[in-house]
Amino acid sequence: MSRIRPYVRGARSRHLATAGVAATTAALLAAALSPAADAADRPTRATALENAASVLVDQAAALGLTSAEGTKVRDVVVDANGTQHVRYDRTYQQLPVLGGDFVVHLASDGTYKSADRATKGAISLSSITPALSAPKAADLAVNALRAANLGETLKKITAKPQLVVDALHGAPKLAWQTNAVAQDSLGNPVARTVLTDAGTGTQIDAWDSIETATGDGKSLYSGTVPLETTPSGSTYNLTDATRGGTYTGDAANKTDLCILGICLSRAPSTVFTDADNHWGTGAASDRSTAAVDAQYGTDVTWDYYKNVHGRSGIAGDGKGSFNRVHYGSSYNNAFWDDSCFCMTYGDGDGTQLGPLVSLDVAGHEMSHGVTSKTAALTYSGESGGLNEATSDIFGTLVEFYAGNSSDAGDYLIGEKIVRSGFGRDALRYMDQPSKDGNSADYWSSSLGDLDVHYSSGVANHFAYLLAEGSGAKTINGVSYDSPTYNGSTVTGIGRDKLGAIWYRALTVYMTSSTNYAGARTATLNAAKDLYGAGSTEYNAVGAAWSAVNVN
Repeated sequence: MSRIRPYVRGARSRHLATAGVAATTAALLAAALSPAADAADRPTRATALENAASVLVDQAAALGLTSAEGTKVRDVVVDANGTQHVRYDRTYQQLPVLGGDFVVHLASDGTYKSADRATKGAISLSSITPALSAPKAADLAVNALRAANLGETLKKITAKPQLVVDALHGAPKLAWQTNAVAQDSLGNPVARTVLTDAGTGTQIDAWDSIETATGDGKSLYSGTVPLETTPSGSTYNLTDATRGGTYTGDAANKTDLCILGICLSRAPSTVFTDADNHWGTGAASDRSTAAVDAQYGTDVTWDYYKNVHGRSGIAGDGKGSFNRVHYGSSYNNAFWDDSCFCMTYGDGDGTQLGPLVSLDVAGHEMSHGVTSKTAALTYSGESGGLNEATSDIFGTLVEFYAGNSSDAGDYLIGEKIVRSGFGRDALRYMDQPSKDGNSADYWSSSLGDLDVHYSSGVANHFAYLLAEGSGAKTINGVSYDSPTYNGSTVTGIGRDKLGAIWYRALTVYMTSSTNYAGARTATLNAAKDLYGAGSTEYNAVGAAWSAVNVN
């Protein structure tokens, strides 16, 4: 199912150091985890899968697995010391289980150590025959989409229900998961995923699902930047074979045509070409200028994940994603779409937002893809806030990693794309999220009721405090003054260590249902793995969470 991540909520949308000094997660792991064997003897992915398959049989009862359930591998991580982590999705009588995912942790010799499960309750249903029909579930989802877009004239509305087992919201139950999609009055996409009890017709949950040769180019936001391109006869294509074949195409201000959740046609993604391998003019009036920003953002994000975390591509398989620029009409958004494995960028309305192709936006959108391929944090409630924060955190780290003087690293989200009519100088502020007028600085019991772009504030605040610490300071010419909930003074451990800890927590410990308390546990486990229990880094993680009232 397509999962599209919106970047901003605006008037129309409801919705490090330089590369040379950034430490890699792989290097940190190598230093922190003493190898148990030579590299030649270290378990491979295939070995980890074989070991995990045996563990599933031996530990079936402990993992809550029965003969009615099936499993499918989503991801595999093998540490430098041979420790293995295999992540699974689960089905029940062949139906997808929301919250059925789990991670099995194995020692270097393949023996079982522990597991993290999105839900620990047993899954047992008296029947998988729904009392509520699929057409009725579709109608309810369309109504929910209309309610979420009150005041908009929607057209081309479609809804495709899928029967699932919901184990995320209390006792497991049969449910319809319906993705309702439409176009607004300008032809831009709107979408909402609605989870409905298949027995009673009660809405369980709902969330926005618009869940983003060597030449050079003159960009809108990052100055003149290098680009790897592909010669084609007497011209060049904006395709980068050195980064998995990533490319950027022109959507020609069109939108996708989707019926019943299936896209029959997509907005064009005609690959940009150039005669002399010098792309763009630096002005928005040249259509290839936005393409330069998008391709550059993809390049830097690819390099960040590869060089810092050892991850080759969004899915970790070496394959590149692609970009579509000039999407829709005055579209004030950008999004990642799992189904096309691509980022899509609007041009903005020119009043509130300009073209949404800035570097931190690119890092943000591609990071939604990384989350989808790893923890798959559910895009609602506290897990949805963590999903959005993950993209803000890594988008920020990508910006610092680039070391680009035209767009120096900062803890402001989307500062390059906002215009005077937006009412402030950035979309979000990591040092004090409430400065945007909506985001939460600290955790409270009502946090999960906020839109995910606002509940993300707590994790963004944690990340800033962990990297930079509390109090007043100036970084790259930007002034910050980060407060704490408990009045404590937090000492930062730097951006490199923040990135290493959050990446390991995301890829090894977090699951689809992880909430803020679970994120504290996951990041402490990650810090323990990387630096040791009781280390300065481990204690800093705990202190930063307490400073945002996550205890």
